Amino acid sequence: MPCHNGQVTGNGRLVLAGAPIGQVGDVSPRLREALEGADVVAAEDTRRLRRLAADLGVELTARVVSYYDQNEAGRAQELVEILKQGRTVLVITDAGMPGVSDPGYRLTHLAVEAGVTVTALPGPSAVTTALAVSGLASDRFCFEGFPPRKTGDRARRLAALAGEERTMVFFEAPHRLAESLGAMAEAFGRDRPAAVCRELTKTYEEVRRGGLGELAEWAAAGVKGEITVVVAGRAPGEAEPDLGELVAEVERRVAEGERRGQAVAEVAKGAGVPRRELYDLVHRRSATP
Repeated sequence: MPCHNGQVTGNGRLVLAGAPIGQVGDVSPRLREALEGADVVAAEDTRRLRRLAADLGVELTARVVSYYDQNEAGRAQELVEILKQGRTVLVITDAGMPGVSDPGYRLTHLAVEAGVTVTALPGPSAVTTALAVSGLASDRFCFEGFPPRKTGDRARRLAALAGEERTMVFFEAPHRLAESLGAMAEAFGRDRPAAVCRELTKTYEEVRRGGLGELAEWAAAGVKGEITVVVAGRAPGEAEPDLGELVAEVERRVAEGERRGQAVAEVAKGAGVPRRELYDLVHRRSATP
């Protein structure tokens, strides 16, 4: 049913449940009650859900369905139909909050359109936990999720963030961490303060702080676990590099006999600008009659 003057008119209830990011003891009493009282539980991983319920001593009487990235679109429509019947559907992902780099957005959007009640059970979040322990400014921040996997796409995304003054929070897979940190060092500067938060709240929790270049070198040896990266924003008033001057510097080096690729790499590294962006500017300048 539609909303009328902003009032929800449906009878169903969608509950987005924050799940522990490491410690079962972080579960709230309200989550226990919700697991026991839901009609349907939509879980990103049904096996992990059952392990969580067993650890909590909760008997699941609800219908349990899978709800993950690959089936989210189709399953969301099915769950909305259940909500329209007046049922309570609880959504829980492997860790953290549904909809924050986890399945949940599509169903929430459809539920709002259908006019059913949408609520949340607050819980641990890797985003805010990492931000809190990073030691970086937390009064203003933005969450950027996972950087693109492809080198060119990632470089363009990070270049677009080079002027961002808010603290930035990213997720990253451990096997791509060193490469991503290197790309961030190239885009934001090697000395830009950052923190790599690994296995937050778990037994082997580790927070490594330093400049992006230093952190990229550390990560090159290999890192395991769940990773959240927090990067300081550009300092207010910090002058942005003059790209025209950087292009001129590259051309000067090339005229003195240095290879163009090496000149671009060194000038870009020193100025803290994306190498690809500077290379493209140099190439366009050289191609202009």
